Amino acid sequence: MSPMKKEVTLTMNQKQISRYHVITDSLECKLSVAEAAKALGISERQVTRLRNGVKNEGAAFLIHGNTNRPPSHAVTEEVRAKIISLYRGEKYQGSNFMHFSELLSEHEDIKLSDSAVRNILKTAGVESPKKRRRFKPHHRRKRKAQEGLLNQMDATPYEWFGGDEKYALHGGIDDATGHITGLYMTENECLRGYFEVVRQTIENNDGVPVGVYADRHTIFHSPNADKLTVEEQLAGKRVNDTQFGRAMRELGINLIAARSPQAKGRIERLWETLQSRLVIEFRIHDITTVHEANAFFFDYIPKFNEHFGVEPESIEKAYVPTSLDVDLILCVKETRTVDNGAEFSFHGKSWIVVGEGIPGRRKIEVIVSATKGIIALYKGNTFEVLPYIKPKKASRQKNELAKTFPSHDHCWRRGKPPIPLYSSDLVHSEVYAMLNDIFLAKYA
Repeated sequence: MSPMKKEVTLTMNQKQISRYHVITDSLECKLSVAEAAKALGISERQVTRLRNGVKNEGAAFLIHGNTNRPPSHAVTEEVRAKIISLYRGEKYQGSNFMHFSELLSEHEDIKLSDSAVRNILKTAGVESPKKRRRFKPHHRRKRKAQEGLLNQMDATPYEWFGGDEKYALHGGIDDATGHITGLYMTENECLRGYFEVVRQTIENNDGVPVGVYADRHTIFHSPNADKLTVEEQLAGKRVNDTQFGRAMRELGINLIAARSPQAKGRIERLWETLQSRLVIEFRIHDITTVHEANAFFFDYIPKFNEHFGVEPESIEKAYVPTSLDVDLILCVKETRTVDNGAEFSFHGKSWIVVGEGIPGRRKIEVIVSATKGIIALYKGNTFEVLPYIKPKKASRQKNELAKTFPSHDHCWRRGKPPIPLYSSDLVHSEVYAMLNDIFLAKYA
């Protein structure tokens, strides 16, 4: 056997060897052209072409000309080594293969398909940190037909900045499109986080959703709601709303309670995706605080929705336009009674209403808002309130019967409230410190 034939034999695969034997038999008249075509499953014209080629060039004619040649679009060894080095480095460590291919395109100008990146990493012995669970067949609930019909809402604690400390990310996702409607991070799961998600949902869609689907956390539902008897429910009796429930009722949003995490599976799946991606994104952008994370979400949400969103069944949106002052609804509201000096007690401190217009012994609504601070609401009008330190009473003997009279400049004589004994800087710090106490402590 000549050196050329030996080389050809080594590079031929089994299919090519079988084809060579059939064509050889045809050339030796052991098989007709029709019989060879039937044996190989090709046309007689193709058999004739192969016969002529083998007769002139030998068995090498059956081997494709690009055999053992690297494809023109193949990834170079230099790029392969760079991809493996980047993945094993600290910057992209822990990202799943699909997210890593997106990061390569965005930050390293390496534009490859997800499958190409996956094959390069797997060939190098790198396993994806995101393990695929065994498929369990189940019936998926059909998506809502219109965007805005249902918004799933939840929060998840996680080590978003890579350390041991967990922070709570609050979020909402539209059931029809899979779009994130709002994200807001706080130290703990709290009322303020959910209020901010609803505020973003309304502002980003120019209207309120028809329904909100949430779990049975006490932020959403009173623990006494299930204690009403059937007779009491038929009689129209209702337990006191939570602050969130009251806000949803004022906005005309139907608040639906989920009985299990699986019932609101779309947002549970969202947390799995964000926990895999946001940690890497925060590391790349040097984000280490809650404030920086909340600012980052404004640009991140549109990119996420463009990548993961789906088209709804109907192009018409179901969001309902509203002219209500959302800041006066997405807040904490409590009822208090002012005295004749326009003073009232709120969360262990004395406060005073600035200005006139509220008679003594009247009930007011005290509003705690993340945007407006602490204000008073009376007959649809808002009033500024300030902390007030009451003057200490002078001590006197237990049996002293002497009568005391208000001083000439007392508020009862002037008909105006006294000047608060707080500086402007102290008022600012006191009010916002109290906002955190109310939102994060009492309503957490």
